[in-house]
Amino acid sequence: MTWKTRPRSEFGGLAAIDEGAGPLVVLLHGVGLRAEAWGGQIGPLVSAGYRVLCPDMVGHGETVFVDPDGLDSYAAPIADLLQEPAVLIGHSMGAVLATRIAATGQSQIRGVVGLNAIFQRSAQAQDAILARARALDGVNVNDPSVTLHRWFGGKVSAERDACEQWLRDVDPRAYKAAYTAFAESDGPTAAQLSGIACPALFMTGADEPNSTPQMSRAMAELAPRGRAEVLSNAAHMMPMTHAAEVNAILLAFLQECFS
Repeated sequence: MTWKTRPRSEFGGLAAIDEGAGPLVVLLHGVGLRAEAWGGQIGPLVSAGYRVLCPDMVGHGETVFVDPDGLDSYAAPIADLLQEPAVLIGHSMGAVLATRIAATGQSQIRGVVGLNAIFQRSAQAQDAILARARALDGVNVNDPSVTLHRWFGGKVSAERDACEQWLRDVDPRAYKAAYTAFAESDGPTAAQLSGIACPALFMTGADEPNSTPQMSRAMAELAPRGRAEVLSNAAHMMPMTHAAEVNAILLAFLQECFS
């Protein structure tokens, strides 16, 4: 039951799963999801000796909705969590936030990971995601079928079912606000990537049409201590669908960051 709902603690207005003891790893989910999206990582990281903190994004999961003002309003409460050395790992919009925070040079950040991270979308991709954002009314629950098809294709799985439930449960106001912020972002800037002093890992799936392998490689080249990994036969939801492969790479990276 990897995707079961887990208890939360409260940290500066963010509800978060907080498990384990040891060096701190903060996991940041994407738009429309919740902390349980990291269910494939929490147990293995805790077993490896890490404290794992997974906050619900503003308006998602059990974190209350407060009308945000751009990406910084999502990043600020996460940055406030970093009161001890930590590695930030983000997926999709969570990756945008993780790299944005890491670029500030905060001394507590020992490493950053962007999973399925965007960087300099094509004009066609940018137009498409902005159109999807404009179509959201912030009142009615968005039909998740198109999103699920982008993420999983036609495959039926427990992971797909879990994501469908989370997408249906999220506050429509919060979904529109987060999706709009994500759509209007083009990922980290070249200057931000160049300013990340800690080790930086960018990983995506070979079959990912939006957060492409080319994007991960480009970001890795700009980050002074960057590297890229591409998983075969994986797409957007690889932390869920390819947890074992993702975890093996993350655990090796964490060991390096905290050594």
